[in-house]
Amino acid sequence: MHGAGNDFLVVDQRKGEQEVLAPENIRRLADRRTGVGFDQLMWIGPPRDADSLAYYRVFNADGSEVEQCGNGVRCVAWVISRDPGQKSDFTLGSPAGPVPVRILGENSVAACMGRPELEPAKVPFIADRRAAVYPLQAGEDALSVSVLAMGNPHCVLQVDRVADADIQTLGPLIETHERFPSGTNVGFMAIRNRSQIDLRVHERGVGETMACGTGACAAVVAGRVLGKLDEDVEVNLPGGQLMVSWPGESAAVWLSGNAELSYEGILDL
Repeated sequence: MHGAGNDFLVVDQRKGEQEVLAPENIRRLADRRTGVGFDQLMWIGPPRDADSLAYYRVFNADGSEVEQCGNGVRCVAWVISRDPGQKSDFTLGSPAGPVPVRILGENSVAACMGRPELEPAKVPFIADRRAAVYPLQAGEDALSVSVLAMGNPHCVLQVDRVADADIQTLGPLIETHERFPSGTNVGFMAIRNRSQIDLRVHERGVGETMACGTGACAAVVAGRVLGKLDEDVEVNLPGGQLMVSWPGESAAVWLSGNAELSYEGILDL
C-alpha cells in the first residue's frame, strides 16, 4: 500500500500465529530490486486493550522498530475498514498509544496523531531549555531548527525551496546527531503561504521518502509555533498531498490523505 507515495508492506496477522519477522528478513523484503520493496513494514496484530480493534507495530526498511508512522496507520485503518460491518470511526493501538481513525471515503483516511511533544527531553533532544528554534551544528553548517516529537522524533528546517535543500548530506548528519540520542527524522520545509507548504523528509532508518505523515504533522506544528501557518495546512510532498490540522498546543494533530492498495498476496517465508 501507499499514502502519498510513502509505501508499505502491510501484514495482517490478527488471526495468525506468525511471529514478527527478524530484522534480516525485513531488510531482504524491503529491497526494491530483489524483494517486495517498501519504506516501512506495518505489522497488524490482535488488540491489546478493549478500546482498540487491533495493535500495529512499525518497522523501517533497515529492520529497526520505530514508534509511529502517520501514513502507515492510515493504511492499517484502510485494511481494517474492509471487515464486514466495520464502522467508519474506530481506534487502533500502537507503541505510541491509542490512535483514533476515521474513514472519510473509499481511499481517504484521517488519523489523530496525538498532541505534539515540544519539551526537548521528551523528544528526546539535548538542550538546556525549550525554545521555538535551536542552533544545531551539522558538519560545516550552522543551522536553526525546530525540534518536536509526534510519537517519534522530528527535526524541521525551514528552507527557501525544497528542490535546493541538501537532503543527501544534511539528512544523515542530523539523523545521527549526538544531540538526538534516539536519532531523528529530518524535514525540509518551504512555506508557500499560511495554508500551504512544500516538504521533503529524510526518515530515520530509511532515507528520503516520497512522503512522511508524522513529518508533515511535525512541519505544520513547527510552522504554527513560529506563527507562520494557520490551523489547516496542505502539505505538498514529492508523492502527493496530505492535510494537517492543529488548533494549538493543547490539541491533537489530525492527518488526512489517501490510503491506496497497490496489490495483495501471500508471502511464503
